Amino acid sequence: MENSAATAAITRRRALTVAGGTLAGAALAQSAGSAFAASASDADAIVVGGGLAGLVATAELAAAGRKVLLLDQEPESNLGGQAFWSFGGLFLVNSDEQRLMGIKDTQEPAWQDWLGTAGFDRGITDPKGQDHWAYKWAEAYVDFASGEKRSWLAGLGVQWFPIVGWAERGGGLADGHGNSVPRFHVTWGTGPAVVEPFEKKVRAAVEANKVTFKFRHRVDGLVTTGGAVTGVRGAILEPSSAARGKPSSRTVVGEFELRAPVVIVTSGGIGANHDLVRQNWPARLGTPPKTMITGVPAHVDGRMLAITEKAGGRIVNPDRMWHYTEGLRNYDPIWPGHGIRILPGPSSMWFDATGKRFSAPDLPGYDTLHTLKSITATGYDYSWFVTTQKIIAKEFALSGSEQNPDLTEKNIWMLLSRIWQTPEPIEKFKKNGVDFVVATTLSELVRGMNKLTGDGLIDLNDLQRQIDARDREMDNPYSKDAQVMGIRNALSYPGDTLSRTAAAHKIMDSSAGPLIAVRLNILTRKTLGGLQTDLSGRVLNAAGEAVPGLYAAGEVSGFGGGGVHGYRSLEGTFLGGCLFSGRTAGRAAAAATGS
Repeated sequence: MENSAATAAITRRRALTVAGGTLAGAALAQSAGSAFAASASDADAIVVGGGLAGLVATAELAAAGRKVLLLDQEPESNLGGQAFWSFGGLFLVNSDEQRLMGIKDTQEPAWQDWLGTAGFDRGITDPKGQDHWAYKWAEAYVDFASGEKRSWLAGLGVQWFPIVGWAERGGGLADGHGNSVPRFHVTWGTGPAVVEPFEKKVRAAVEANKVTFKFRHRVDGLVTTGGAVTGVRGAILEPSSAARGKPSSRTVVGEFELRAPVVIVTSGGIGANHDLVRQNWPARLGTPPKTMITGVPAHVDGRMLAITEKAGGRIVNPDRMWHYTEGLRNYDPIWPGHGIRILPGPSSMWFDATGKRFSAPDLPGYDTLHTLKSITATGYDYSWFVTTQKIIAKEFALSGSEQNPDLTEKNIWMLLSRIWQTPEPIEKFKKNGVDFVVATTLSELVRGMNKLTGDGLIDLNDLQRQIDARDREMDNPYSKDAQVMGIRNALSYPGDTLSRTAAAHKIMDSSAGPLIAVRLNILTRKTLGGLQTDLSGRVLNAAGEAVPGLYAAGEVSGFGGGGVHGYRSLEGTFLGGCLFSGRTAGRAAAAATGS
């Protein structure tokens, strides 16, 4: 009872903090009103960026009766942004799906996992500290994921695949990095189904003359009046018929300046700008890779970060980022350098470029950034999975809506076909992708691996020795091999047994073949730092004060507070961060512009 009372008190305090931030935002907007009054208003609010966070913020503003201009430099085909391309994974705590799978989960272990993963260490208690608001956002987000997140989305028609995934299993300590239980909920319909309810709301608001789309409007600056942000200015780009995700023209055909009492920046991160990625690359992750592939469309260029900073916003934690280590070059690319991530089960053996097996926690699905550091430490930009057909048939999934037609199209029969056959997208990559080597013998496999890279680094005898050592442990019920223990742990969870973990077997078991080697590339993806915001989504300046009229949400704000994830992610938290921060900023901006 004492714990329940304490938890309730903490939740009430957090709610009061959020409410206080919203009221403070309204007061600041009113104080800036006199400066703005001299200029004509084009809308009640301007939202910069038509991705998921922008759509959610716009929907909230429109629901409150505000008139909104939604700007995006891309054509209408890209509405929904990166979220459309996503696998649709969402971090939920104590959900119906978890209970169905026999998973016991509550807010307490989820918060322990979040803190152990985030590693906040930059001035948590200092109002000017980089992690001060990030920590508060993390508290609020875990409350949200443990509370109304599922019911709110379910009320909008969102549904989830019943088997909960177990992502980022961690570094081996109870209070360290990783999910102690499965929490990765795949949306039925993947990313497009997460976008759909908010796009519908916004399009309905367009029909009701509450929202106006301004596609091909590239914001080049924020307009300020008397210290308050009062609008945006920029270039009108020529019309484009580019398909979703394809690069569009940057030819300028005009200029614009638009005014509103509040501006919400929801422009995304820096993942497609490799120069910015390398510029912000932290020493703790080793030397920046010379070669990377890209997990986001080319327009995810980070421009609005510097533009917002110039208007007074503070960027914090720019060295925190989230890139994947299991990237494949897409044989049918949509954007330049297009890469696809393998979502691996626990059984493939993982080797560095020289053929040395990684040790724990550098195991498939365990600790993304630790493995990234281990890869860069080798001096090479790639690594290898050595696996079997039996493993890839059960354990390989590809991230992305377009790579999962069964889930995206909500095709139950296609989904059930995974039981007796390797998913077609996996087989297509195996056949057409440049990163796959398939062989019937290990010597043939090694020749193919060395030919693919041209480095000649893999020694047959040494690789054979390491595989044989691991295979012997499959006969040992008391194994000391951390990966073998992990496989057995996975097989104790019904969700993994049903859909994500192959029956334990030896790599050299001929009945499980053929043998397969997969070259894994470093894949850029998410920006974990960004514009620092308070719990209302108001952008703060270097003094820790809110910039009047300026809000941010989504990846550009580090998914809330300038870095809600800290150093690392528990996965399923990027879409959720866009949803939560977009909703928060939209509601606060609506309150601040109320009559």
